[in-house]
Amino acid sequence: MIHALKAIPEYFEASAVGRKNFEVRKNDRPYSVGDYVALNEWNGENYTGRCTLHKIVYILDNTEYCKEHYVILGLDPCVIRARGELMEFVHCERGTPVYERK
Repeated sequence: MIHALKAIPEYFEASAVGRKNFEVRKNDRPYSVGDYVALNEWNGENYTGRCTLHKIVYILDNTEYCKEHYVILGLDPCVIRARGELMEFVHCERGTPVYERK
């Protein structure tokens, strides 16, 4: 499953350059390890068209460490590789690719 999430520019950029490999989110979706997160940059009024893709590799939902009804998602950057009509998500070794819609 791919979860499309908004990210304000400050946090989007930190994730895109590889300084931030987690997301703190309300636990209002069926997040599972192995799912994917598409972070879509949101400037408060509109989407900017920039997007990154990450695989959920860990979920922390212990209320000793997280606010109730929140989770911390451990993320691993991915790249989409298309082969014919097949698309696969592949771990990305060098930073996080930023996809731009124009």
